[in-house]
Amino acid sequence: MADSLRQPPRWNKVEEVLYKPGRRPRSDRDNHEVDRMSEEPEARRRRSGRARRNRRDQADDQPRVSQRAFGQPQRRFAPVELLSADEIEAIHCASLAVLRDTGIDVLDADARKLLASAGADVDDGEDRVRFDPEMVMDYVSSAPSRFPLHSWNPERTLLFGGDHVAFTSVASAPNVSDLAGGRRTGTRLDHQGLVKLAHSLNAVHLFGGYPVEPTDLHPSVRHLHATHDQLTLSDKPIHAYSLGAQRNRDCLEMVRIARGVSHEQLDSEPSIFSIINTSSPLRLDIPMLQGIMEYSARNQIIVITPFTLAGAMAPVTVAGALVQQNAEALAGITMTQVVRRGAPVMYGGFTSNVDMRSGSPAFGTPEYMKAAIVGGQLARRYNVPYRSSNVNAGNALDAQVAYESVFSLWGAINGGAHLIMHAAGWMEGGLRASYEKMVLDADLLSMVAEFLTPLATDSDSLAVEAINEVGPGGHFFGVAHTQSRYRHAFYAPMLSDWRNYESWVESGAPTTDQHMATVSRRLLDDYEPPAMDDDRRAQLDDFVARRVGEGGVATDF
Repeated sequence: MADSLRQPPRWNKVEEVLYKPGRRPRSDRDNHEVDRMSEEPEARRRRSGRARRNRRDQADDQPRVSQRAFGQPQRRFAPVELLSADEIEAIHCASLAVLRDTGIDVLDADARKLLASAGADVDDGEDRVRFDPEMVMDYVSSAPSRFPLHSWNPERTLLFGGDHVAFTSVASAPNVSDLAGGRRTGTRLDHQGLVKLAHSLNAVHLFGGYPVEPTDLHPSVRHLHATHDQLTLSDKPIHAYSLGAQRNRDCLEMVRIARGVSHEQLDSEPSIFSIINTSSPLRLDIPMLQGIMEYSARNQIIVITPFTLAGAMAPVTVAGALVQQNAEALAGITMTQVVRRGAPVMYGGFTSNVDMRSGSPAFGTPEYMKAAIVGGQLARRYNVPYRSSNVNAGNALDAQVAYESVFSLWGAINGGAHLIMHAAGWMEGGLRASYEKMVLDADLLSMVAEFLTPLATDSDSLAVEAINEVGPGGHFFGVAHTQSRYRHAFYAPMLSDWRNYESWVESGAPTTDQHMATVSRRLLDDYEPPAMDDDRRAQLDDFVARRVGEGGVATDF
């Protein structure tokens, strides 16, 4: 399912389930978070501090999880060029022909007026918009090649473009699972648990949406509570769903309050982003267009991402699907620049294929990898940052989810992606977020980051003296060169078990999924909320309480 095309699930009151192994559903706690929001900041700190101490007292015999420090990886090698320049140009020209001759259905009247004033061919009373190729390239050329994404904690600010890479948590899944509780419908408490876990994993740089849909929150106020959770339980940058203009405005105002900046400063510093999915084939719907108009006008980041599945919503050939992807992406990028020249925008690639026997989406396939790499070539053709994804179609924590994720991730990295969505926790073709899978993916992402770290070749690293000291037939365990480096010489994975067979059997023959569960529990036990300024927190609480009291937003588009 596309990142934000889903309509919000209908109101479905379900019991809230705490993420704790073996914990059964609690009694009704509908208003627990409203009560906490009304507490004074000092009371909140005392309560959270006691809870952390209690958790640590219960598990103080367990070591902390070792991780790489938080920081964006940088690609030190050129992206793969799967197609020649002539072949990329053929896709480019075919895409412009589609925009000129067939066009795109633009369902919002205000958006059509803007496009018509910019030179697009719009017939009165019709949704169809056709684009002159020169107009498209003029507007696309004004998109910036790099830009920041600010967080309320300046140390979490990210860069997009150049050789920087950023990984998001899974987003938009309607279901959640863990080994203890199994698969279930997402709730706010699971949303909070996954936000805490993503905050605790240094390999995750930002949120790409709700890690799981909190379906026990009514759609009219869901964006208020879920965004409040992300801004207070983490200090990493966030995403807003484009599901109506008011939701975009509410989320932007919450980010402004959390950052403590003026409206003018916010308009000069991108501080939130939104995924805009085309409704493939060849359609931009009203909520998506409103998201572009709201956020591009305020200089916030838009990620145009066609949802082109070869054989279903796009031609069955990968090349044909890429032509359609490119046409839809160019139309969306053009729209952002018509709203405001220079507004930050990314080219999103999400082309994969379907299983022609069942019609289900397939991910991590050779076709997906090819599309991810060529998508990066096309984004570089237009000199805009590129978004890809780490996805799989597996239903269990087994080899399939691992190898499909590795291939998806490797296609994205080789494709030169700057933003990798759903990088941690995605399962079941996007229908499920998994605590354990988030840990597995974080380990993979950390390995990628370590792989991208430059190889040192200074004289000390070349180790000529150590080689001379050991000589033929010796070993390097005891030499000073090894002793001074062995603790941090190599990447230490969170999950791999490198003990010999006998030691592994003696310890109970634990499997990797059990390691994942142990690490996720430990990280949640060690979780500490970020220290937001008390005045900003109070303003944020007040804003959410006021907007909830006003009823949030209408749920019919």
